Amino acid sequence: MDEQLIKVGVTHGDINGVGYEVILKTFEDSRITELCTPIIYGSSKVAAYHRKAMDLPPVNFSIVASADEAGANRVNIINCIEDNTKVELRKSTPEAGKAAFQSLEAAVADLRRGAIDVLLTAPINKHNIQNATFHFPGHTEYLEECFADSQGKALMILLTDSLRVALVTGHVPVSRIAEFITVPNIVNKLMLFNHSLKQDFGIIKPRIAVLALNPHAGDAGLIGKEEAEIIKPAMEEAERKGVLSFGPYPADGFFGSRMYEKFDGVLAMYHDQGLAPFKALAMDEGVNFTAGLPIVRTSPDHGTAYDIAGQNRASEVSFRQALYTAIDIYRNRKRFQEATARPLRKQYYEKGSEEKLDLTKEE
Repeated sequence: MDEQLIKVGVTHGDINGVGYEVILKTFEDSRITELCTPIIYGSSKVAAYHRKAMDLPPVNFSIVASADEAGANRVNIINCIEDNTKVELRKSTPEAGKAAFQSLEAAVADLRRGAIDVLLTAPINKHNIQNATFHFPGHTEYLEECFADSQGKALMILLTDSLRVALVTGHVPVSRIAEFITVPNIVNKLMLFNHSLKQDFGIIKPRIAVLALNPHAGDAGLIGKEEAEIIKPAMEEAERKGVLSFGPYPADGFFGSRMYEKFDGVLAMYHDQGLAPFKALAMDEGVNFTAGLPIVRTSPDHGTAYDIAGQNRASEVSFRQALYTAIDIYRNRKRFQEATARPLRKQYYEKGSEEKLDLTKEE
């Protein structure tokens, strides 16, 4: 497979945040175009504004009308927002939300038709991007609506080279978490996580740690019964379907004792339970990956960072790692599909005969 053929669609996110800063800092390294063909969905004028405001090294963009025209060995950009769009650094504005959605919408349209291979999203402001089409708490739910089949669900995974944390519940209010902690939901997330670890990360037999919902894993029912009545039965059902899981573990002791180092993945019950310790351990290089969908999408694990926007203080490490991760997952999926496309037929000898019976052959 020719690595140059991997087309990475990049959305510019909120134009008043650090999106363009991390994009420019990443693509000023010309070696990146040896790994992939980047296509930025945004505005060459807005990119130039950010570069000048922070006196960043120039990035030579090749302006193209569509992803089909994107050239190899260069950074391509598609102007997909209005020329008069105004940048107001460190502010949340309706104009910035509109520009973020226009970028995302254009990239998703190209992803649907196969014009790009993977999607890398810069941070959005979840409030100002809301409109009649985008009425979701984040990228994950929007992409689930766009790409999941009738039975499919997306799974949010935050990861580094040594730690992968997935969530049973994502962007839901804390007051509603308990209603989503059900046996079917946990089984579904375990199945998705297990498949992703195999398909997207090349782990043959994943070991998944499951976190408890209550402090001290419920203390034998003294603090809560969800562990005994919901989480353990869900783990047992998933095990019957081939998932190797362990726990449920109290979250504080699990991370405090570094037990996560013994597992291929960690399934947390809710957002902050998994992501607070993850970001404390790996904020600079963490990557957000949307698993469970037929497309590959990654993003940095930070937000718009309005407080430092335009000050040349944002680190591009997480964004760059998100780029590398998208490429790696795309390749891993190709290898997985090739390896599982034509499984060997099961053949048995009939007792007392030298003739083989092909049990997969239809009469």
